[in-house]
Amino acid sequence: MFRKLSETVFASPQIGLAEIATAAAQGIALIINNRPEGESDDQTPGAAIEQAARAAGLGYIAIPITHAGFSEPQVKAMAEALGAADGPVLAYCRSGTRSTLLWALAEASRGASPDELAAKAAQAGYDITPVRALVDMLAASKG
Repeated sequence: MFRKLSETVFASPQIGLAEIATAAAQGIALIINNRPEGESDDQTPGAAIEQAARAAGLGYIAIPITHAGFSEPQVKAMAEALGAADGPVLAYCRSGTRSTLLWALAEASRGASPDELAAKAAQAGYDITPVRALVDMLAASKG
């Protein structure tokens, strides 16, 4: 269920309380919720995920991404969360796509290669084409 984007970052579609135990068993240290609350009737509320994550000894942060797109504060928050994590990270949204796109933007802002980010995302079944121009721009600003 968790798709590997890098050695330390995984993306996933919406998780439920059962997936918290799976994440903990797999050594995940931080869960990042990229889904806005109330996006659909069937999603597990972020507060419930946070409570279960913390009870399992995992960190939790919410960086909601709507379909309106990505903002600089969101990219910065994701980069900071990834940089500060003391172990593997699981980011989730409805399908995992927004989490993957935000990961690519955050990593590019930290100087990662756009081509490598695109390849890693593709291996996990995701396509960063919708944000590729921005990924290139962020990476170039670090070069």
